[in-house]
Amino acid sequence: MSITEEQVIEALRPVEDPELFRSIVDLGMVKSVAIAGTAVDVQIALTIAGCPLRNEIQTRVSEAIGALGATASVDFTVMNDEERAKVRELVHGNPGATAGSQAAHGHAEGRAIPFADADSRTRVLLIASGKGGVGKSSVTTNLAIALGQRGKSIALVDADVWGFSIPRMLGIQQAPTVIDDMLIPPETHGVRAISMGFFAEEDQPVIWRGPMLHKALEQFLTDVYWNDPDYLLIDLPPGTGDISLSLAQFLPRSELYVVTTPQPAAQRVAQRAAFMAEKVNLTVRGVIENMSWFTGDDGKKYYLFGAGGGQDLADRLEVPLIGNVPLVPELREGSDAGKPIVAMAPESEAGQVFAAMAEKIDVEMAPKQRYTSKLNLLNG
Repeated sequence: MSITEEQVIEALRPVEDPELFRSIVDLGMVKSVAIAGTAVDVQIALTIAGCPLRNEIQTRVSEAIGALGATASVDFTVMNDEERAKVRELVHGNPGATAGSQAAHGHAEGRAIPFADADSRTRVLLIASGKGGVGKSSVTTNLAIALGQRGKSIALVDADVWGFSIPRMLGIQQAPTVIDDMLIPPETHGVRAISMGFFAEEDQPVIWRGPMLHKALEQFLTDVYWNDPDYLLIDLPPGTGDISLSLAQFLPRSELYVVTTPQPAAQRVAQRAAFMAEKVNLTVRGVIENMSWFTGDDGKKYYLFGAGGGQDLADRLEVPLIGNVPLVPELREGSDAGKPIVAMAPESEAGQVFAAMAEKIDVEMAPKQRYTSKLNLLNG
Protein backbone atom coordinates (compact mmCIF):
# COMPACT_ATOMS: atom_id res chain seq x y z
CA MET A 1 0.00 0.00 0.00
CA SER A 2 1.45 3.34 -1.05
CA ILE A 3 1.86 6.21 1.41
CA THR A 4 0.02 9.43 0.64
CA GLU A 5 0.98 13.01 1.45
CA GLU A 6 -2.15 13.30 3.56
CA GLN A 7 -1.01 10.34 5.66
CA VAL A 8 2.39 11.93 6.17
CA ILE A 9 0.85 15.25 7.22
CA GLU A 10 -1.46 13.51 9.70
CA ALA A 11 1.48 11.52 11.07
CA LEU A 12 3.39 14.77 11.60
CA ARG A 13 0.49 16.64 13.19
CA PRO A 14 1.17 15.28 16.73
CA VAL A 15 4.84 16.28 16.44
CA GLU A 16 5.39 19.42 18.51
CA ASP A 17 8.05 22.06 18.29
CA PRO A 18 10.04 21.40 21.51
CA GLU A 19 10.08 25.09 22.49
CA LEU A 20 6.61 26.24 21.43
CA PHE A 21 4.71 23.04 22.34
CA ARG A 22 2.55 23.33 19.21
CA SER A 23 2.16 21.05 16.22
CA ILE A 24 4.77 21.65 13.54
CA VAL A 25 1.94 21.32 11.03
CA ASP A 26 -0.16 24.02 12.70
CA LEU A 27 2.90 26.27 12.98
CA GLY A 28 3.50 26.02 9.24
CA MET A 29 6.89 24.38 9.69
CA VAL A 30 6.19 21.53 7.22
CA LYS A 31 7.07 23.16 3.91
CA SER A 32 6.95 20.21 1.52
CA VAL A 33 6.52 16.45 1.33
CA ALA A 34 7.86 14.26 -1.49
CA ILE A 35 7.14 10.52 -1.60
CA ALA A 36 8.88 7.79 -3.62
CA GLY A 37 7.60 4.37 -2.57
CA THR A 38 8.46 4.05 1.13
CA ALA A 39 10.96 6.93 1.08
CA VAL A 40 9.62 10.26 2.30
CA ASP A 41 11.48 13.55 1.89
CA VAL A 42 10.25 16.31 4.21
CA GLN A 43 11.36 19.91 4.32
CA ILE A 44 10.99 21.61 7.71
CA ALA A 45 11.21 25.38 8.16
CA LEU A 46 12.90 26.25 11.47
CA THR A 47 11.72 29.39 13.22
CA ILE A 48 15.26 30.75 13.44
CA ALA A 49 18.62 29.97 11.92
CA GLY A 50 20.81 27.92 14.23
CA CYS A 51 17.83 26.52 16.15
CA PRO A 52 19.35 24.76 19.20
CA LEU A 53 16.74 21.98 19.07
CA ARG A 54 17.11 21.14 15.37
CA ASN A 55 18.33 17.60 16.13
CA GLU A 56 15.37 16.98 18.42
CA ILE A 57 12.95 18.09 15.70
CA GLN A 58 14.67 15.83 13.18
CA THR A 59 14.37 12.87 15.53
CA ARG A 60 10.68 13.48 16.18
CA VAL A 61 9.88 13.86 12.47
CA SER A 62 11.83 10.72 11.55
CA GLU A 63 10.09 8.67 14.23
CA ALA A 64 6.64 9.87 13.19
CA ILE A 65 7.26 8.96 9.55
CA GLY A 66 8.88 5.69 10.58
CA ALA A 67 5.62 4.72 12.27
CA LEU A 68 4.07 4.65 8.77
CA GLY A 69 6.60 2.03 7.71
CA ALA A 70 8.58 4.58 5.70
CA THR A 71 12.08 6.01 5.92
CA ALA A 72 12.45 9.76 6.31
CA SER A 73 14.90 12.21 4.86
CA VAL A 74 14.60 15.56 6.62
CA ASP A 75 15.82 18.76 5.05
CA PHE A 76 15.79 22.11 6.83
CA THR A 77 15.18 25.69 5.78
CA VAL A 78 14.44 28.83 7.81
CA MET A 79 11.24 30.85 8.03
CA ASN A 80 11.14 34.38 6.64
CA ASP A 81 10.01 37.39 8.70
CA GLU A 82 6.38 37.11 7.57
CA GLU A 83 6.22 33.44 8.52
CA ARG A 84 7.77 34.15 11.92
CA ALA A 85 5.21 36.90 12.51
CA LYS A 86 2.42 34.38 11.83
CA VAL A 87 3.96 31.95 14.32
CA ARG A 88 4.18 34.66 16.96
CA GLU A 89 0.57 35.67 16.40
CA LEU A 90 -0.61 32.06 16.54
CA VAL A 91 1.02 31.22 19.87
CA HIS A 92 1.25 34.63 21.53
CA GLY A 93 -1.38 36.88 19.99
CA ASN A 94 -1.18 40.30 18.40
CA PRO A 95 0.97 42.67 20.49
CA GLY A 96 -1.14 45.64 19.47
CA ALA A 97 -4.46 44.03 20.31
CA THR A 98 -4.81 45.69 23.71
CA ALA A 99 -2.95 48.92 23.07
CA GLY A 100 -3.93 51.75 25.35
CA SER A 101 -4.85 49.56 28.31
CA GLN A 102 -3.59 50.46 31.74
CA ALA A 103 -1.13 48.59 33.95
CA ALA A 104 -3.47 49.08 36.90
CA HIS A 105 -5.91 46.72 35.19
CA GLY A 106 -3.39 43.94 34.77
CA HIS A 107 -2.04 45.16 31.45
CA ALA A 108 1.42 46.09 30.36
CA GLU A 109 2.00 48.57 27.59
CA GLY A 110 0.39 47.10 24.47
CA ARG A 111 -0.53 43.57 25.61
CA ALA A 112 -2.51 42.13 28.48
CA ILE A 113 -0.52 40.35 31.15
CA PRO A 114 -1.89 36.79 30.94
CA PHE A 115 -1.23 35.97 34.59
CA ALA A 116 -3.40 38.87 35.76
CA ASP A 117 -6.49 37.53 34.00
CA ALA A 118 -9.15 36.21 36.34
CA ASP A 119 -9.38 33.06 34.23
CA SER A 120 -5.65 32.35 34.36
CA ARG A 121 -4.88 28.91 35.78
CA THR A 122 -1.35 29.96 36.75
CA ARG A 123 -0.55 30.44 40.42
CA VAL A 124 1.92 33.29 40.83
CA LEU A 125 4.29 32.92 43.79
CA LEU A 126 6.34 35.97 44.76
CA ILE A 127 9.39 34.95 46.80
CA ALA A 128 10.51 37.89 48.94
CA SER A 129 12.96 38.75 51.69
CA GLY A 130 13.62 41.82 53.76
CA LYS A 131 17.34 41.77 53.05
CA GLY A 132 19.97 39.97 51.01
CA GLY A 133 22.04 37.04 52.19
CA VAL A 134 19.20 34.83 53.40
CA GLY A 135 19.35 32.44 50.42
CA LYS A 136 16.13 33.64 48.78
CA SER A 137 17.25 32.88 45.21
CA SER A 138 18.49 29.44 46.17
CA VAL A 139 15.17 28.72 47.85
CA THR A 140 13.28 29.97 44.79
CA THR A 141 15.34 27.84 42.39
CA ASN A 142 15.01 24.62 44.35
CA LEU A 143 11.33 25.18 45.16
CA ALA A 144 10.62 25.70 41.44
CA ILE A 145 12.33 22.39 40.58
CA ALA A 146 10.51 20.59 43.40
CA LEU A 147 7.15 21.82 42.08
CA GLY A 148 8.18 20.66 38.61
CA GLN A 149 9.00 17.22 39.98
CA ARG A 150 5.35 17.00 41.01
CA GLY A 151 4.41 17.05 37.33
CA LYS A 152 3.66 20.77 37.16
CA SER A 153 4.78 23.13 34.39
CA ILE A 154 6.96 25.83 35.90
CA ALA A 155 8.00 29.33 34.84
CA LEU A 156 10.55 31.36 36.77
CA VAL A 157 11.21 35.10 36.49
CA ASP A 158 14.42 36.44 38.00
CA ALA A 159 13.18 39.90 38.98
CA ASP A 160 16.33 40.70 40.94
CA VAL A 161 17.69 42.80 38.09
CA TRP A 162 20.64 44.07 40.14
CA GLY A 163 21.69 40.78 41.72
CA PHE A 164 20.48 38.32 39.09
CA SER A 165 21.61 34.76 39.82
CA ILE A 166 18.93 32.38 38.54
CA PRO A 167 20.70 31.43 35.25
CA ARG A 168 23.85 30.48 37.16
CA MET A 169 21.92 28.55 39.81
CA LEU A 170 19.96 26.59 37.20
CA GLY A 171 23.05 26.03 35.09
CA ILE A 172 21.49 27.61 31.99
CA GLN A 173 24.05 28.41 29.31
CA GLN A 174 21.88 29.27 26.31
CA ALA A 175 20.16 32.61 25.74
CA PRO A 176 16.42 32.88 25.02
CA THR A 177 15.32 32.25 21.44
CA VAL A 178 13.81 35.31 19.73
CA ILE A 179 10.97 34.87 17.21
CA ASP A 180 9.59 38.15 15.86
CA ASP A 181 10.24 39.99 19.17
CA MET A 182 8.78 37.08 21.15
CA LEU A 183 11.20 35.50 23.63
CA ILE A 184 11.25 31.73 24.14
CA PRO A 185 12.78 31.09 27.58
CA PRO A 186 15.40 28.35 27.94
CA GLU A 187 14.44 25.36 30.05
CA THR A 188 16.40 23.12 32.38
CA HIS A 189 15.39 20.75 35.19
CA GLY A 190 11.76 21.27 34.10
CA VAL A 191 11.91 25.03 34.72
CA ARG A 192 11.62 27.71 32.01
CA ALA A 193 13.37 30.88 33.13
CA ILE A 194 13.99 34.48 32.11
CA SER A 195 16.46 36.84 33.75
CA MET A 196 18.37 40.05 33.23
CA GLY A 197 21.35 37.72 33.42
CA PHE A 198 20.65 36.67 29.83
CA PHE A 199 21.14 40.24 28.65
CA ALA A 200 23.99 41.50 30.85
CA GLU A 201 27.35 40.11 31.90
CA GLU A 202 27.72 38.93 35.49
CA ASP A 203 30.25 41.69 36.21
CA GLN A 204 28.21 44.37 34.44
CA PRO A 205 26.18 46.62 36.77
CA VAL A 206 22.57 47.37 35.87
CA ILE A 207 22.18 51.08 36.57
CA TRP A 208 18.50 51.75 35.93
CA ARG A 209 15.87 53.98 37.44
CA GLY A 210 12.31 52.94 38.24
CA PRO A 211 10.66 53.45 34.81
CA MET A 212 13.25 51.28 33.04
CA LEU A 213 12.86 48.52 35.62
CA HIS A 214 9.09 48.75 35.24
CA LYS A 215 9.38 48.31 31.48
CA ALA A 216 11.78 45.37 31.79
CA LEU A 217 9.33 43.56 34.04
CA GLU A 218 6.52 44.24 31.57
CA GLN A 219 8.54 42.54 28.87
CA PHE A 220 9.34 39.56 31.09
CA LEU A 221 5.61 39.06 31.64
CA THR A 222 4.23 39.88 28.19
CA ASP A 223 6.93 39.36 25.54
CA VAL A 224 8.03 35.96 26.83
CA TYR A 225 6.11 32.91 25.62
CA TRP A 226 5.30 31.06 28.83
CA ASN A 227 2.57 28.73 27.49
CA ASP A 228 0.22 28.94 30.50
CA PRO A 229 2.35 27.28 33.21
CA ASP A 230 0.86 25.84 36.38
CA TYR A 231 3.18 28.01 38.48
CA LEU A 232 5.03 31.25 37.89
CA LEU A 233 7.66 31.87 40.58
CA ILE A 234 9.16 35.34 40.78
CA ASP A 235 12.42 35.87 42.64
CA LEU A 236 12.08 39.39 44.00
CA PRO A 237 15.04 41.60 44.87
CA PRO A 238 15.63 42.12 48.60
CA GLY A 239 13.64 44.87 50.24
CA THR A 240 10.54 46.74 49.16
CA GLY A 241 11.55 48.92 46.22
CA ASP A 242 10.23 49.73 42.75
CA ILE A 243 10.24 46.19 41.40
CA SER A 244 8.11 44.78 44.21
CA LEU A 245 5.64 47.62 43.80
CA SER A 246 5.46 47.16 40.01
CA LEU A 247 4.83 43.43 40.31
CA ALA A 248 2.10 44.03 42.86
CA GLN A 249 0.49 46.35 40.32
CA PHE A 250 0.92 43.93 37.41
CA LEU A 251 -0.08 40.77 39.33
CA PRO A 252 -2.59 41.65 42.05
CA ARG A 253 -3.62 37.99 42.51
CA SER A 254 -0.11 36.92 43.51
CA GLU A 255 0.76 34.94 46.64
CA LEU A 256 3.73 36.25 48.61
CA TYR A 257 6.11 33.99 50.54
CA VAL A 258 8.69 35.51 52.86
CA VAL A 259 12.13 33.91 53.27
CA THR A 260 13.96 34.53 56.52
CA THR A 261 16.70 32.99 58.64
CA PRO A 262 16.24 31.96 62.28
CA GLN A 263 17.87 34.87 64.10
CA PRO A 264 15.59 37.61 65.48
CA ALA A 265 17.38 40.41 63.60
CA ALA A 266 16.71 38.73 60.24
CA GLN A 267 13.12 38.07 61.22
CA ARG A 268 12.51 41.73 62.03
CA VAL A 269 13.90 42.78 58.67
CA ALA A 270 11.91 40.08 56.87
CA GLN A 271 8.66 41.40 58.24
CA ARG A 272 9.16 44.56 56.17
CA ALA A 273 8.36 42.51 53.06
CA ALA A 274 5.10 41.55 54.74
CA PHE A 275 4.38 45.21 55.52
CA MET A 276 4.93 45.97 51.83
CA ALA A 277 2.41 43.31 50.87
CA GLU A 278 -0.18 44.85 53.18
CA LYS A 279 0.33 48.28 51.67
CA VAL A 280 -0.21 47.07 48.09
CA ASN A 281 -2.99 44.57 48.90
CA LEU A 282 -1.02 41.39 48.30
CA THR A 283 -1.72 38.29 50.36
CA VAL A 284 1.10 36.83 52.44
CA ARG A 285 0.64 33.07 52.22
CA GLY A 286 3.56 31.70 54.19
CA VAL A 287 7.05 31.92 55.65
CA ILE A 288 10.08 29.84 54.69
CA GLU A 289 12.98 29.61 57.15
CA ASN A 290 16.37 29.00 55.52
CA MET A 291 19.64 27.95 57.22
CA SER A 292 17.63 26.46 60.08
CA TRP A 293 20.23 23.99 61.32
CA PHE A 294 23.42 22.18 60.45
CA THR A 295 23.61 18.42 60.86
CA GLY A 296 27.08 17.39 62.04
CA ASP A 297 28.94 14.17 61.35
CA ASP A 298 27.68 12.99 64.72
CA GLY A 299 24.08 13.20 63.45
CA LYS A 300 23.17 16.02 65.83
CA LYS A 301 21.48 19.22 64.68
CA TYR A 302 23.31 22.44 65.48
CA TYR A 303 21.25 25.64 65.39
CA LEU A 304 24.03 28.01 64.37
CA PHE A 305 21.78 31.05 63.91
CA GLY A 306 19.36 30.39 66.73
CA ALA A 307 15.98 28.75 66.44
CA GLY A 308 12.33 29.66 66.05
CA GLY A 309 12.60 32.90 64.07
CA GLY A 310 10.65 31.60 61.11
CA GLN A 311 7.89 30.12 63.23
CA ASP A 312 7.66 33.31 65.28
CA LEU A 313 7.24 35.43 62.16
CA ALA A 314 4.66 33.01 60.76
CA ASP A 315 2.73 33.15 64.03
CA ARG A 316 2.73 36.95 63.98
CA LEU A 317 1.40 36.98 60.44
CA GLU A 318 -1.01 34.11 61.15
CA VAL A 319 0.22 32.22 58.10
CA PRO A 320 1.84 28.77 57.89
CA LEU A 321 5.54 28.11 58.24
CA ILE A 322 6.02 26.31 54.92
CA GLY A 323 9.26 24.63 55.91
CA ASN A 324 12.69 24.78 57.52
CA VAL A 325 15.58 24.41 55.08
CA PRO A 326 18.78 23.02 56.62
CA LEU A 327 22.18 24.60 56.15
CA VAL A 328 24.13 22.12 54.04
CA PRO A 329 27.28 22.78 51.98
CA GLU A 330 25.81 20.86 49.02
CA LEU A 331 22.93 23.35 48.78
CA ARG A 332 25.29 26.30 48.46
CA GLU A 333 27.77 24.44 46.24
CA GLY A 334 25.00 23.24 43.95
CA SER A 335 23.69 26.77 43.53
CA ASP A 336 27.15 28.10 42.68
CA ALA A 337 27.83 25.29 40.18
CA GLY A 338 24.46 25.28 38.42
CA LYS A 339 23.55 21.91 39.95
CA PRO A 340 20.57 22.54 42.25
CA ILE A 341 20.40 20.06 45.08
CA VAL A 342 16.75 19.14 44.41
CA ALA A 343 17.68 18.08 40.87
CA MET A 344 20.98 16.42 41.75
CA ALA A 345 20.12 14.81 45.09
CA PRO A 346 16.34 14.77 45.62
CA GLU A 347 16.67 12.17 48.41
CA SER A 348 19.06 14.35 50.43
CA GLU A 349 17.97 16.05 53.64
CA ALA A 350 17.48 19.39 51.87
CA GLY A 351 15.92 17.73 48.83
CA GLN A 352 13.25 16.10 50.95
CA VAL A 353 12.51 19.40 52.71
CA PHE A 354 11.92 21.14 49.38
CA ALA A 355 9.74 18.25 48.20
CA ALA A 356 7.62 18.57 51.34
CA MET A 357 7.30 22.35 50.87
CA ALA A 358 6.28 21.88 47.24
CA GLU A 359 3.61 19.38 48.28
CA LYS A 360 2.29 21.72 50.95
CA ILE A 361 2.02 24.65 48.53
CA ASP A 362 0.56 22.49 45.76
CA VAL A 363 -1.96 20.55 47.83
CA GLU A 364 -2.68 22.07 51.23
CA MET A 365 -2.42 25.66 50.06
CA ALA A 366 -4.36 25.32 46.83
CA PRO A 367 -6.51 28.42 46.11
CA LYS A 368 -9.58 26.97 47.80
CA GLN A 369 -7.77 27.53 51.12
CA ARG A 370 -6.97 31.16 51.77
CA TYR A 371 -4.78 32.52 54.52
CA THR A 372 -4.98 36.13 55.53
CA SER A 373 -2.03 37.95 57.07
CA LYS A 374 -2.75 39.81 60.28
CA LEU A 375 -0.16 42.51 60.00
CA ASN A 376 -1.79 44.64 62.67
CA LEU A 377 -0.25 42.21 65.18
CA LEU A 378 3.18 43.39 64.11
CA ASN A 379 2.28 46.91 65.11
CA GLY A 380 1.89 45.77 68.66
